Order: sequence, then structure tokens, then C-alpha cells
Amino acid sequence: MCYELIISAVSSYLLGNSTLQYSVTIGLYMASLGLGAYLSKFFTKNLFRIFMTIELGIGVIGGISSLILFLANIYVDNYSVVMYLVIIIIGTFAGAEIPVMTRIIEQDENNLKVTLSSIFSFDYIGGLVGAIAFPLLLLPKLGYFSTSFLCGLFNILCAMLIMIKFGDRVEHITIYRVLGIILAVFMVLGMIFSDNISNAIESGLYQDKVILTEQTPYQKIVMTKHKDDVRLFIDGNCQFSTADEYRYHEALVHVPMNEISRREAVLILGGGDGLAVREVLKYPEVKRIDLVDLDAEMIRICSTDRNITDINQGSLLSEKLNVHIMDAYEYLETCEDRYDLIIVDLPDPNSEVLNKLYSNVFYRMCKGCLNEEGVLVVQSTSPYYATDAFWCINKTIADEGLFVKAYHLEVPAFGDWGFNMASRKELSESISFDVETRYLSSDNVASLFCFGKDEISDDVEVNRLTKPVLMDYYNRAEADWR
Repeated sequence: MCYELIISAVSSYLLGNSTLQYSVTIGLYMASLGLGAYLSKFFTKNLFRIFMTIELGIGVIGGISSLILFLANIYVDNYSVVMYLVIIIIGTFAGAEIPVMTRIIEQDENNLKVTLSSIFSFDYIGGLVGAIAFPLLLLPKLGYFSTSFLCGLFNILCAMLIMIKFGDRVEHITIYRVLGIILAVFMVLGMIFSDNISNAIESGLYQDKVILTEQTPYQKIVMTKHKDDVRLFIDGNCQFSTADEYRYHEALVHVPMNEISRREAVLILGGGDGLAVREVLKYPEVKRIDLVDLDAEMIRICSTDRNITDINQGSLLSEKLNVHIMDAYEYLETCEDRYDLIIVDLPDPNSEVLNKLYSNVFYRMCKGCLNEEGVLVVQSTSPYYATDAFWCINKTIADEGLFVKAYHLEVPAFGDWGFNMASRKELSESISFDVETRYLSSDNVASLFCFGKDEISDDVEVNRLTKPVLMDYYNRAEADWR
């Protein structure tokens, strides 16, 4: 179970489209279990030796599975082929495991029925333990590499227990014992030096020097630096570059802020980096900012790390700011406050969890939390690179009875990037700015509302909670541009 989850999680991290990665991994793994079970019938002799070989094989391949996949992503053109091979090998070994064990027991036990029921019971219970331990304990505490090495060590230790208990039934047992010790030591060393391995791998994944890496219960946070340019990545996707983030955040905040006459209460969903908060704080009339972010570690890093606080100007420590560590969807479900501006600054909708935060029901709840004259603004990915996804978000918001205005600008780190602004009233394109900006001006703001022919798509559906079409639009665009 843990190996399935490791492979699925790593592939989702590297390639996106988590639904596809988990589905392929589970389906191929189940088929490989069947293949292994079928092949086991050809094993007729030396069953203890075969069983030890199976355990050692699972331990080795499973233990280095994360390392194999990350290296394949860097050095191999077709990552999927490597992923499929790893799944098939582990699945085939695992499929032969219980049939071989059963035949060993059949030779030595009189009450085979009771023994088999115990084997399968512990097997299924172990699957449950692995499924729960992986997301709650192993991945957030150990990371991908250490988790893989630890699981591999368990299989190798299993083989070594067989060597100790039944060594007298195995030819050349000394060779197996030495091999088992070597492999166990290798897995332990892999766990000890997993951070070093991680740093070396990430140097290949990221162009610039990695200065921070942290696996939280929800995401992998990586920070890189080249000269004065600091970049923050979440699950491999760049969230901002300090060289040009002001373009993105000025457009995100100041365009909708200038559509409202009352600017007292602002809600920010996402935005744990504090950069949107920095822009909102430029308005002295703002009395309260509620920021909702799922990841407490993201808030901690961006409120204490000097590389970030120099850019967000310590905005996360503002007395006007109230931080809520919770899911944005759950916050809106129970929210009784009303806001003059709601800023949705969430990662792109490349997973089921994030897709829910771009659904019709989500925007319906946002609308319910707006004052009558309030404005909602949503970061909406790129209208050029993900045209269908961008206009799907636009159509989904409009489907909730809001007037929607789309706009975009060039952010060098991202390319052409877009937003959707909505309100119960018609929105204006005539905007003047009364705060300090580095990019936006009264002269260039009108250009933000102009789109080229290749940036417009009308053939899209509404992204419903029960029919998440947006994720498909986004994943197809990502596959085209990868």
C-alpha cells in the first residue's frame, strides 16, 4: 500500500493530474499482483529461498522507488515508462508473496484454513495501517526518500527473520544473510542521508540554488535563490518570483480595490506568502483583513524567513490581519461576516482538492459573503497557456449571477496571467490609482481588459462540484505545454 501511495504521490508531484496518476498506479499494480500470483505456480522447489528473494526484491525496488522516479524525471525523456516498470516489478513480486507463503504453510501446517485466514486478515489490516500512516505520519515527517527507504527496510527485515528462523532449510544461506545485511545497511544509510539526497535531486529539478525545502502535511515547499531573485515553489509549481511578483499582486489587489467605494473588510483565501496582504495594507481605510490558509507552516515560513519578509514587508505580522488556519471551503461554509473585497489567491486547479475551490458552489459561497457593493477577484491561471481553464472559471463565476470582468497582464516568471473580477453590479474598466504602484498606472490599466483572439474560448462548461471539468481543461493544457 505504501509503495502504491509513494509512486502515485511522486508522479502527481512531478507531472500533476493526481487523478490520472493514482488511477494508473492502482490499476497497473492490481494487474501486476495478478501476474505475480499466476507466475507463482511455476515455483515448485526451494520455496523459502524464493520467498526471501521476493522480500529482498520488493525491499530493494520499493526502497529506491522514489529515487528512481525523481532521477527519471530529470534524466529520462519518457518518465511514464520508468514509472510503469517500477509499478509492475513491485506488483509482480507482491503478487507472488502470499501464494508462495501459502504453499510453505501447506507443507508444514495441519490447520491451513485458520492460518490462511490469519494471513489475509493481517495483510488487509496492514494495508489500512499503511494507507493511514502514509499521509498522516510518514510523508509529512520523513518525506518521499526516507519513507521509501523505511518501507524497503521493513521488507528486508522480513526476509532476514526468515533467514534466522528457517535458515537451515535454505541452501547457501550465508550468501543471503550477507546480502540481507548489506541491503539493510543501505536502507538505513539512505534514511540517514535522505536530506542530502533530497538536496542533490532538487538541484536538478530547480535551476537556482535551493535554500529551503520543507514537506508539510499538505504540500512540498521549496525556496530557491539566484542573486536577488527568490522563488517559492509549492509541489514543484512556482508561486512567485521576487523579481516580478509585484506585477501579479498589484493586478490582483488594486484593480478590484478601485472598483469599491468602501474598503474596510477584506478576505484573502490563500495568499499565505503575505504578498497580497502587503498590497491591501497600502489602503489606510482597511480595518480588518482575514487571511485563510490551510498550511500553518506556509504562514510560519513567510512570516519569519528573511528572504520573504523583506519582500512582504512583514505584512503577516500586521495588527489588522487575522490568520485562520483552515480550508477555504470550510471557512466559507461557516462564515457569517460580510466583506467589501474577497481575494481568491489559490494555486492552480490541478487536483481534486483545489478544483473544489474553483467550483460553482464555492463561488456561490463567496457571493454570500460579499457586501452588496462588494467585489470578488480570482486568480485564474493563464488565458494563453490554459485558455479553456481560464474561461471556464469566468463562466462558472458568471453562472452564479455575478457580473464578471476578465483581465490579464504579462508576469515574466509565469507568462501571460489572468484574473476574473466579479460583483453584483456592472464593473468599470476606467480605474485610477491612489496608492503607490510599480507597474500599474491609469494609462496602462485599460490594456489589461483586452484579449487577443488566441486567448479567448467560448466552448467551455461550468465547473460544477459534481462535474469537475476544469481539472480536465487545466491538465490538458499542462500536458500540451510541459
